[in-house]
This record gives sequence, structure tokens and C-alpha cells, in this order.
Amino acid sequence: MTVKEYLGQAYLLDQRIKSDTMEYEELRMMSQTISSPGFEEHYNATKNTDAPYIRTLEKMMDMENKLMEEMAVLLELKQQIREVIGKIEKPEFQMVLKCRYIHNMTWSAIADSLMADIRTVQRWHDKAICKVKLPENAINLKVAVVCHTMT
Repeated sequence: MTVKEYLGQAYLLDQRIKSDTMEYEELRMMSQTISSPGFEEHYNATKNTDAPYIRTLEKMMDMENKLMEEMAVLLELKQQIREVIGKIEKPEFQMVLKCRYIHNMTWSAIADSLMADIRTVQRWHDKAICKVKLPENAINLKVAVVCHTMT
């Protein structure tokens, strides 16, 4: 895994959490709607006797558990990234990496906050990436996802 792939994992996981949160909100909205009754006559020997919203509530609980797991991994990953970034000597390099990989800021937003030119910020970023040393126990979400789906 390269340094950029390692640092970029937080952004990807954050985007996955946002997507899952949107799904959860859709399920929540579905659980609050009233389904129309069926008045037609039909016979079904294996009829489900649960209320229609029960299935939606079960999906919501599963999604909630998934979100909590993802958020815990994100917090752990960001903490590990902070520690890796903290080992870099130059403070401007640290700030560029924190803004980019912890706060998911754009290049122009980083340049504005550091009062520097975008090209300067990108140059600092490239130099900082060269200085980053991955920890031995680096969190690798690709491995975690494969292991999680296999269990």
C-alpha cells in the first residue's frame, strides 16, 4: 500500500459513511409512511403475519450497526493518521496533510487557510508524502473489508 492510498482511506470511508447515512434516512422515512391496505381477497398458506414496517425497522437496525462499526473504524484510522502526520518535522507539511486527509479539504481551501499559493501547497504536499513513514500496524481497509465480508 502506498502512502497516498493509506492516507486516502479516511476520505473513502467518510464518503461510504455519508452514503450509508443517506440510505438510513431513506429507510427512516419509509418506516414513517403508511402503506395502503390490500382489500382484494386471496389465500396464501405461508402468509407473513408481521406488520409491514417490521422489515423496514430490521433493516434500519442493521444499517445502524453497520454505521457504528464504520464510524469506529474511521475514528481509529484518523487517530493513526494523526500520529503518522505528527512525526513529520515541518509544521507546514503537517498542516497540509491534516487539512487534506483528516479534514478532506480541497487544494484551494487549504491554500486559503494556510495563506499560500495552491502550487506551493501542492509542492509541500508532495514533499510531505515523501517524509511519511507508514506504521507497521497500518490500518488497511481493503483487507478489513475482505475479512469482514468473509465472516
